[in-house]
Amino acid sequence: MDRIAVFPGSFDPITRGHESVVIRALDLFDKIIIAVGVNSNKSGFFPLEKRMGWIKKTFSAYGKVEVLYYEGLTTDLCKQQNARFILRGIRTSADFEYERSIAQMNKALMSNLETVFILTTPELAPISSTILRDIYKHDGDIKPFVPEKINSDL
Repeated sequence: MDRIAVFPGSFDPITRGHESVVIRALDLFDKIIIAVGVNSNKSGFFPLEKRMGWIKKTFSAYGKVEVLYYEGLTTDLCKQQNARFILRGIRTSADFEYERSIAQMNKALMSNLETVFILTTPELAPISSTILRDIYKHDGDIKPFVPEKINSDL
């Protein structure tokens, strides 16, 4: 049975932290599905097509990475994709508390689903999509904080 992981998020925009988590998880899984989802608590800043294009461009050299869009419960997507793992990056203890609650609810909804947490490397821990959007909105340079392959698109 393939070890398939879903890495869900809005990726608005994808950051070097997201990139690092996926690359470091490649040895753990046969396939990683980066799932760009609708978060009912957030409204998208960058268009969905641009975000998906950036992710595809970032991971174009990695055959084990697939990118798709989804709506609804992440557990439903995991069932559809035969994924038994959810991949999440953790930057802070606050992230852990938030992600732990979601992981426990996902486990209650799908008993054979495991959430795998990968700690962000220290130099990437301060980077968040929320902060990058704010910098970008105020004409700041976010290129040092996003994957190099998408710098020309900014």
